[in-house]
Amino acid sequence: MAKTKVPPSTKGADKTVAGRIQKDKEKNSMRDIKIRKLCLNICVGESGDRLTRAAKVLEQLTGQNPVFSKARYTVRSFGIRRNEKIAVHCTVRGVKAEEILEKGLKVREYELRKDMFSDTGNFGFGIQEHIDLGIKYDPSIGIYGLDFFVVLGRAGYNVPHRRKKTGKVGIQHRLTKEESIKWFQQKYDGIILPPKKK
Repeated sequence: MAKTKVPPSTKGADKTVAGRIQKDKEKNSMRDIKIRKLCLNICVGESGDRLTRAAKVLEQLTGQNPVFSKARYTVRSFGIRRNEKIAVHCTVRGVKAEEILEKGLKVREYELRKDMFSDTGNFGFGIQEHIDLGIKYDPSIGIYGLDFFVVLGRAGYNVPHRRKKTGKVGIQHRLTKEESIKWFQQKYDGIILPPKKK
């Protein structure tokens, strides 16, 4: 009488396959997370001399010409009129973006809260005084606070934005909140604090 062979359990095999896929993903250079751009923003809340001085601060920090932002609505309680210039911002990319981000994180002692990261894998934070970034204090300019917004991405993130043959970034290739937190912890030895209590 021939013996019937019992098929081996596939539970362990499934785990090893999943582990192998995860390792392959980590090795894949196309999945490496990079800083696509760093946006620096100073919102003064009014036009005039204070806004011009804030623009000088960004120019000193980045070496680029900053762009003025206009108010979208009239808010009488704040004394803001529609289309009035109230803020100034600058977008930095490449090595310069990494250098400025490093300075900003150093001011915060590489500590970020979990709620500072978005679901799409980007993050932002603020600093109280721009002179902490190594800019010499100028009495004629004063001291300004600064917002940092970091946009992360992978290779192929320009596909939806290019002129020809646009497409979508696949779900598996998109960045998640957890992945960007892990990247921050590994690259900068960052500390993640619990979110602010509401």
